[in-house]
Amino acid sequence: MPVKAVVDSNIWVSALVAPMGTAAKLIDLWEKGKFKLVISEQQTAELFEVLSRTQFTTKYRLDEKKVEDLIISVAENAEHIFIGKSLINWCRDPDDDVIIETAIRGGAKYLVTGDKDISSDNAVSALLSQHGVTVISLSNFLALIRKD
Repeated sequence: MPVKAVVDSNIWVSALVAPMGTAAKLIDLWEKGKFKLVISEQQTAELFEVLSRTQFTTKYRLDEKKVEDLIISVAENAEHIFIGKSLINWCRDPDDDVIIETAIRGGAKYLVTGDKDISSDNAVSALLSQHGVTVISLSNFLALIRKD
């Protein structure tokens, strides 16, 4: 069974902005079933809102079909977690609390992020560790799942 992971929203955005970059490889590996994506309704809404902005798609010259395909794929193939109102308040940014809570409630093994508010905060790492979640960088996660 593939490992469960929460992927921070900025990584999905990076994957679309730089389709030949490291983050884009994550989409390919997810679509090949190398890991199971866990996502909350708040994160899904944020991703949809950001990726649907005309100024965003225009600025980065994104293929609107690729954006739509990714949103549909996440909606249809990810494991969705309902959080409601977030019950934790660990990070400076409340959106980060949602990502942390998604990882915990979703039983994820990994939280893939480059966000320093999450990855460099020892209290957050300790909280996640208590729930069996490891904060991991994109490059380390890619190396890990490619081995399997």
